Amino acid sequence: MAEDAHLRVLNSPRFQELVRRRSGFAWTLSAIMLVIYFGFILLVAFAKPLLGMKVGGGVTSLGIVLGLFVIVAAFVLTGVYVRRANSEFDALTDRLKEEVQ
Repeated sequence: MAEDAHLRVLNSPRFQELVRRRSGFAWTLSAIMLVIYFGFILLVAFAKPLLGMKVGGGVTSLGIVLGLFVIVAAFVLTGVYVRRANSEFDALTDRLKEEVQ
């Protein structure tokens, strides 16, 4: 009986839509984070004088600011995923559960 439910879930168009949408969104956010991270690494490798520039006449360099941006971007993108997962993906999951039961 449980295997039958398992197959019904796997063959459900709603499940396939959920997997497609969730995976696509996760890959998009991952690609954005990789561009941000590797962009920063490339700046470290090839633009050291740029990263060493002082910001606002103080003691903080542009490299520190951009490094903090990389960290904050990771948190923001995680929040974007969680927000969408809690709204759209959870709704799709609930509809799938109703369909399968």
